[in-house]
Order: sequence, then structure tokens, then C-alpha cells
Amino acid sequence: MSTAGGLAPFEGDDRQYSPTRLAGWLQEVNGPDRVKPKQLTRAQLASLSPRDLLVHNDGREVWHANIGPIDTPQLLALHDELAEIVESNRHDGDKTKPAALVDAYPGLGKSTAVRAYGCGLYRNQVALRGETTPSGDRRVPVIYIALSGNTQIRGLNASICRFYGLPVTGDADTLAERAVDAVLSMKTTAIIVDDVHFLAGSRTNSSRMANQLKYLSNVFPVTLIYVGVGVQHRGILKEGMGHGDSLFAQFGRRTTPLTLRPFDVESEQGRLEWRTLLKTIEQQLVLAEKFPGMLAEDLSDYLYARSTGHFASLMSLINRGCLRAIRRGHERLDEDLMNGVKNDAAAEEARLELDAAIKAGLLTTRPGLRSPSLKRPA
Repeated sequence: MSTAGGLAPFEGDDRQYSPTRLAGWLQEVNGPDRVKPKQLTRAQLASLSPRDLLVHNDGREVWHANIGPIDTPQLLALHDELAEIVESNRHDGDKTKPAALVDAYPGLGKSTAVRAYGCGLYRNQVALRGETTPSGDRRVPVIYIALSGNTQIRGLNASICRFYGLPVTGDADTLAERAVDAVLSMKTTAIIVDDVHFLAGSRTNSSRMANQLKYLSNVFPVTLIYVGVGVQHRGILKEGMGHGDSLFAQFGRRTTPLTLRPFDVESEQGRLEWRTLLKTIEQQLVLAEKFPGMLAEDLSDYLYARSTGHFASLMSLINRGCLRAIRRGHERLDEDLMNGVKNDAAAEEARLELDAAIKAGLLTTRPGLRSPSLKRPA
């Protein structure tokens, strides 16, 4: 098959898959690293044929959209904490394994961070124990599921079955038996349950959430890693601890809360971390007029104000800025270009307050300069 000009079609390096399905999860775990596009000068870009320029820009666009995960201090600390919980859970099947709950603001990259840990654990287990189990089944040490609104017990079980490619017909008990058989035969040791906050529709519905999560820990002989927003605030880890409420007390005793903090530039350490992050991202960008300090010096305060120190907001802003710089032939990031880039609503809402604080000298992202105490927007 060829294109209109007789040229072979170019598919690019887009990778469309769902990590909530085994085939997609395997692609995330074992997929090849992307190859960074060549860094070309403006003269070299101008010398490319129209098609070669399209191919080069296509490669740059998909590259910028998929930078990361980046080993920030926050991510590395979370991985260490998860490893301590998950990799110490060598309990026999008659004992319930303690769970982990990663609970943090949206937009901090917690799902990406937890999946990155899960991918590493998966690869390590396969390297240690082999790709197949003693019974000849594929070894699947870690699985990943994401919940949707109003998930009930049947929906939980169906999500696990769907991941393994099993039928999702039958009642909750039938699905549970099917899922447990898969967990045991494929030697699954950890299940990542993302968007766990969807198990409770309101803050007052923590009892139902606790029931659902207690059910999971009782049925599946694995370490459960929950990921969610505002889960602790609903009270399921604390309620009942001193009032004889065994449901909450039992879940609270079995679950270790973890978090992923945003970048905070009110301390020198925080400012150094922010600078290191920007320098790391800067090295990954493929723009003809990129220069040292483009992000970490010239745009440091600007990017913090526009992202409020949230990793996902920062990466969306930079990704869209790079796309605009490439398509407009600008080939660098600066405030004039970035001012035209839209970002998520939460970051944009908090931007004015941080902009004003920076301009008034109440906040800085630059190491060596002291920021007066300022409450950063969530």
C-alpha cells in the first residue's frame, strides 16, 4: 500500500493501548523505549524535504507528549515506600496482606508513578522467576485496573476479569471465583486499583467504600495498591478507631496511607528540586533553538505560576508549548509563545494569585533566594 505520491505510509510512534487490559499492560511493561528524535538546527530543518520535515515533526510531537516518568524526589520516595510494603508482604495465603493507599491531589502524577513502580516490579519478578509459572501459564505478577463512577462489588470483579481477558458474565460471586483462579494460576502478587475514590459517591458514603475494599483484601491473596483522591478525607482510615466500629478499625489497621507531594518552592530544598526538574525536562526537548536555561532560568517562575507545582499541569503546558513552537516555526519556549497556550482549569484558576505573589516578591522559584511564607493553592 502506498500514499498518493507513491510513498509508503508513515504510521509514526503513537502507541494506542489500555493498561487496564493485559495486552496493553504488557506493552507498557515491556514496550521498547522511544528513540529521541535528532536535534536539528534551523538550517538542517530548512534543508529537509517537505515529507521528511513532516516525519521529523511528527516524531518530535509524539516524543514531547510522552516524556517521563521522571525520577523526581517525590516519585523515588513513593517507590521506596511502596517497595517496603509490597515486597515485605510474603505472607502465606491464610494471612491478609497489608495494603497501600496512595492518596494525593489530582494532577501530581500519582497514577503514572504507581504504574511505573508496578512495571518495575513486574519486570523484576519475571527476571527472577521466569515468564511462565510451574503449571505453564503466563506469569503476570502485577495487574492494573481503573474504576469508574458508582462501582459495585460486581464491577470490581468484572474489572479484574476484563483485565485477564476472561468472560464478565455472571453474578459477583461467579466473577470473583473466576478472577481468583486467574490470580492464582498467573501468580499475581499485586493489584493496582486506580481511581478508588469512585467506590464512594459522597464523603458520607465511606462505609460502602470500606466494605468494598475489605472485600477485596479478603478475597484476593495479593497486595492491593489503591490510588485515589481525597480517600482519607472520607474517613475510612480513621473512623471507628476509637468507637468500636470494627469495619473502619479493621480497614485502617490493614492499610498504610502514602502520598505524592506537589513541588513547593517555599524552602530552598523545594526550589532546588524544581530547578532540577526543569533542567531534566529541558534536556529532553527537541527544539532547534533550545538553549541551556530556557526552562530552568528564563521560565522557572512563569512555569511554576502556571502549573502551581503540579507535575501533570506542568507537562501538559510544556507539551502544548512545544507543539506550538514546532508548528509556528518558533523552535523555542518563551513567555510570548506560552501565553497563548491553554492549560487545565485548576492551574489557570490558581495562576493569578501565584503570578501576583511572584511579581510582588513574595514568592520565588530560584535557589539562593528566600520566599516569605505563602500558602500555595491546592
